[in-house]
Amino acid sequence: MQKIKSLMARQGLKSPQESVVDMSPLETFRTPSKEELRELREQPTNPQEEQEIIDSIEEVYFSSDSFDMVQYELEKLPPDLNLQELEDYRDMLKRQQAAVSKRVADLILEKQPSYVKELERVTSLQTNLQLAAVICTNARRQLRTAKGGFTEASLGLLANQRRRQLLTGLLKSLRTIKTLQRTDVRLSEMLEEEDYAGAIQLCLECQKAASTFKHYNCISELNSKLQDTLEQIEEQLDVALSKTCKHFDVSHYTKVQLAYKLLGKTQTAMDQLHMHFTQAIHNTVFQVVLGYVELCAGNADTKFQKMQYRDLCTHITPDSYIPCLTDLCKALWEVMLSYYLTMQWHDEHYKEEEATPAADDPSAKGSDESTVGRSYVKKKLEHGLTRIWQDVQLKVKAYLLGTDMSNFKYDDFIVVLDVISRLMQVGEEFCGSKSEVLQESIKRQSVNYFKNYHRTRLEELRMFLENETWELCPVKSNFSIAQLHEFKFMGQCRSPSVSPSRLPEFTKPEDLSLFEQFLQGGNPFEMQIDNKEEETEDVLASNGYESDELEKGVYQDYDSDSDVPDELKQDYVDEQTGDVPVKSVSRETLRSRKRSDYNLNKANAPILTNTTLNVIRLVGKYMQMMNILKPIAFDVIHCVSQLFDYYLYAVYTFFGRNDTNIPSASVPSQGSQAGVSRQTTPAYWYESSGLGLISSRLRTTLSRIQESLIDMEAGGESAGSHATPEERKEKVPSPHLSQLVVLTASESLYGLAERVVATESLVFLAEQFELLQPHLDTMMPSAKKPFLQQFYSQTVSTASELRKPIYWIVAAKAIDYEQMLLLMVGVKWDIKEIMSQHNVYVDVLLKEFEKFNQRLGDVSKIVRIPLPVSNVLWEHCIRLANRTLVEGYANVKKCSNEGRALMQLDFQQFLMKLEKLTDLRPVPDKEFVETYIKAYYLTENDMEQFIKNHREYSMKQLTNLVNVCLGSHINKKARQKLLAAIDDIDRPKR
Repeated sequence: MQKIKSLMARQGLKSPQESVVDMSPLETFRTPSKEELRELREQPTNPQEEQEIIDSIEEVYFSSDSFDMVQYELEKLPPDLNLQELEDYRDMLKRQQAAVSKRVADLILEKQPSYVKELERVTSLQTNLQLAAVICTNARRQLRTAKGGFTEASLGLLANQRRRQLLTGLLKSLRTIKTLQRTDVRLSEMLEEEDYAGAIQLCLECQKAASTFKHYNCISELNSKLQDTLEQIEEQLDVALSKTCKHFDVSHYTKVQLAYKLLGKTQTAMDQLHMHFTQAIHNTVFQVVLGYVELCAGNADTKFQKMQYRDLCTHITPDSYIPCLTDLCKALWEVMLSYYLTMQWHDEHYKEEEATPAADDPSAKGSDESTVGRSYVKKKLEHGLTRIWQDVQLKVKAYLLGTDMSNFKYDDFIVVLDVISRLMQVGEEFCGSKSEVLQESIKRQSVNYFKNYHRTRLEELRMFLENETWELCPVKSNFSIAQLHEFKFMGQCRSPSVSPSRLPEFTKPEDLSLFEQFLQGGNPFEMQIDNKEEETEDVLASNGYESDELEKGVYQDYDSDSDVPDELKQDYVDEQTGDVPVKSVSRETLRSRKRSDYNLNKANAPILTNTTLNVIRLVGKYMQMMNILKPIAFDVIHCVSQLFDYYLYAVYTFFGRNDTNIPSASVPSQGSQAGVSRQTTPAYWYESSGLGLISSRLRTTLSRIQESLIDMEAGGESAGSHATPEERKEKVPSPHLSQLVVLTASESLYGLAERVVATESLVFLAEQFELLQPHLDTMMPSAKKPFLQQFYSQTVSTASELRKPIYWIVAAKAIDYEQMLLLMVGVKWDIKEIMSQHNVYVDVLLKEFEKFNQRLGDVSKIVRIPLPVSNVLWEHCIRLANRTLVEGYANVKKCSNEGRALMQLDFQQFLMKLEKLTDLRPVPDKEFVETYIKAYYLTENDMEQFIKNHREYSMKQLTNLVNVCLGSHINKKARQKLLAAIDDIDRPKR
């Protein structure tokens, strides 16, 4: 232990920690001497005891290298020192130190060979380092010699050459930078020249060059400027793209697309293009409508510019409505045509691209990218068709619904429909659309307009009918409704406003679409101009020659209409306004024309009146509207049927019933109709006559018209049922016959001329309706066709049936049947011998027929009497005469067989003379008289069977027949039996 302490003393250490800190590395790990190690080993050791001593050392001694053990031990000393304890404690510390020292000595001895070996290596390294220092010293000396003799002289030249090359490159870079800085001027020039592709190419090259010199400070600013310039080019390119939306130019669009292709933004260009088309549609329609609104407002108020488009449309005046609509459609056409040309350009361009790569053999990757781009553009353009057309529809819809068109003139409204029809045709060719938006909006306006228009037309028709004098309107023998301009549309293959003759000579409408027709210029909405100037008619009859050849011979000199009254030309020939004129052609005006003007003897000259012609024109106008706007076809056809219904009802009301005996609001029954022959003629003559003057179908039709169309309350003719205001709004008051029409003069056969004109004009109107049925049928929706069929079967076909009740009134008044009855009363029939001379009443009756025939001839000089009319008149007169004969025979109190023979003689004389006056065969009711006369000879059983089978005879006539036969071949018992049979027949009628 003493040796270890002495070792520590030689190291100059006061404590173990201080010695560790102060020693150099080599000194710290000094190897103990062999003597010291030997002493340590020689000390007796007990490993277990030694380990226990080491374990008893406090942990704080191992805590850190900076631990001051001396200070630590001194601080542990108690205040009161005890020497014995201090020595014991010191001995313990010595033992601990000895154990630690011994453990350290053992470890040192254990590692000593390694330590010696490592020390040798350190010594060798020290030697080598000294040798390297000598070599470095020599090398530095030699380098200093080489520097003076070689580097400064030879390599200096190389350095100068390198510096020259660097400066030359710098000069080139500076020149390039100078050029780059001047490119903005050239770019501006190229943009002004619309060389967008060249400007973009130059800008991209400049950007590429600028990236090479980005290490210069000035280039960073130039690069930013080039980027701004490129963005400016894109903005101008976008403006140039927007210009193609209104006026497409192939070269301009090609430049724009090439520029976008250089930018790699072809798809973006398509997106922008569709945005521009949408904006172009909005701006175009807004500017057009705004221009008209400001023009009509007449002031510089700018409030309209701030309005929404929908609100702006409500300020369009009726006068400017059609011009504005036309200009609106023209402007929209230009936009859609530009889009059409855009698609055409891309189709042609892609075809060229598909042909070009085949020769160039491009890479697969580039081909795939190009295919994807083309596919995107194609789909975008196809989708844009529907989108653009939808925008167009919405803009036009807002315009259509912004104005109430219910008070427009007919021709103006037809022009609106025609323009919209043409626009829908454009839409169908543009994208295959059915234009549901436009159809719905125009349908709303049409229904609203048509209801108001039809209500006005019905009122004017009533006024026409009440002012109609039922004079013949002279028209040519070859007159046809196709000659009226209202029906011109039926011969045109496309729109009513465009006739094939107006289209280019080399163009066939059925072969080319509107876009192909107007590809090089023009506008489909310019076809409306001067249409009315082409609408001419030549339907009036010339100075009445008896033959068509003579008539044709004077057409050239007479077609100037110089002899036609101005009002006639205004109302029916040159009518262009679409409104029914208030004034009709007066009776005096027509009578002032030459009598020969009527061309009366022409068998095929149609009989019609001004009102008939007006109704036909109205039907043509209605059909025009229906042809253009098929969704309201049913409403229009229903109104067309009301025109015919009202005309039919008016003709019947004026001429088919006796207003003296029958209330004007009621539809007469057959019996009541029969009672209007003469005011003094007994109605009972004809109540059971079975003439069937009014068929059940005609009666049903008249009742239906009265209930559905006639406002009975307006004329104070209500039968007790009161209709609601809405229902009355849809009805028209019953018309009243003009006071100028005289139906009571016997010289004119009780207004036969007027009756013929009225009735035959109705029949002519029905014939025209029959001709129009196929056309109406094609327009009528399938679900509504039963209505059209019912209208024709139950109404149109009944027009000719009105002849019977109307002409029956003439027939009943034209012959004095009452006088004949009185004359027959004075004849004695119970004679005993057969007479060879007929009675006087037969001659009187024949004179009445001759007078009737003469008057009929006089009337035929005023108006042509068609054969069916003549036949009906003669049939009625003969029937009434025959039934009067039977009635006279039924008044006989006594009659013999000779008297019956005289009756037959009288009747045969009547028939013989009558057949010379008329060609009507067979003679009506001939059997009716003969059968009644011959019934006198029947036996009791045959008489009973006769009564049961012949119910056409009245109860009075049958009763008289039985009473006259009493005493000759019928007894009283048989008489009672036969009278009972007659009573049984009559009982159900009561």
